[in-house]
Amino acid sequence: MVLHHYSCDRLARANEPNDLKKRSAITTGYPGMQFRPCIDLHQGKVKQIVGSTLKDQDNSAKVNFESNKSASDFAQLYRRDNLRGGHIIKLGPHNDDAARSALTAWPEGLQIGGGITADNAADYIAMGASHVVVTSYVFKDGKINFENLNKLVAAIGKKKLVLDLSCKAQGDDYFIVTDRWQKFTETTVCKETLLELAEYCDEFLVHAASVEGMMQGPDLKLVSILAEHSPIPVTYAGGITTLEDIEHINQTGQGNVHITIGSALDLFGGKLSYQKVVEYCQ
Repeated sequence: MVLHHYSCDRLARANEPNDLKKRSAITTGYPGMQFRPCIDLHQGKVKQIVGSTLKDQDNSAKVNFESNKSASDFAQLYRRDNLRGGHIIKLGPHNDDAARSALTAWPEGLQIGGGITADNAADYIAMGASHVVVTSYVFKDGKINFENLNKLVAAIGKKKLVLDLSCKAQGDDYFIVTDRWQKFTETTVCKETLLELAEYCDEFLVHAASVEGMMQGPDLKLVSILAEHSPIPVTYAGGITTLEDIEHINQTGQGNVHITIGSALDLFGGKLSYQKVVEYCQ
């Protein structure tokens, strides 16, 4: 099967609601949107790093935040708040023990990504992961490797697979990017791509790499595309720094787009209250 380069229809950026007022807390939301928390692991520790600075040679990276709590501590917190669908991401080697401890702390509660292939995917499911998250194994040399994708589905089934479609804006389109978001593929995030790839997986995870870490708000145009065209659950990440940002995503996505938040959360040294995000999404 060949997936062609699809160019998405141009969508006007979603208008922000005029009646949205600044509030210290927002406690209501569309019932469909969920908060999907994260545990990013680097050298066995829970960290927030600048993804583009991660070096293969020595596994070094610029670190924005390092927690003194363990991966299992975070898993237990997310389990307490029943935040299913969160993900553990292994950034480089030496993270397996920490990942295993988190999966043991909440069996079937968390997804896991980072170095996943058809050869090891079933091992992580056996460890307790609800799903595996895959990018580089499927997106090779700028294209979708359907041979590898079919191997994954054969190994664990589509209901255990999440495809990471992290992308960058180029012109009017969003191109899926790999290799720490540095390499553009030929595939755009649009209706045809989402419908095609949904046949192989249970969910999508989409980082808006163009706004990730910019602290300037989410990409609502991308949220609109995901909400309108994804036939399966999809989680958005990128640019979320305030409760108002979350409300904008909720309204633009009509409750059909879930969210994940990293360094903006107070759990990871940011200013956005984890507890208020949990309350909003309940």
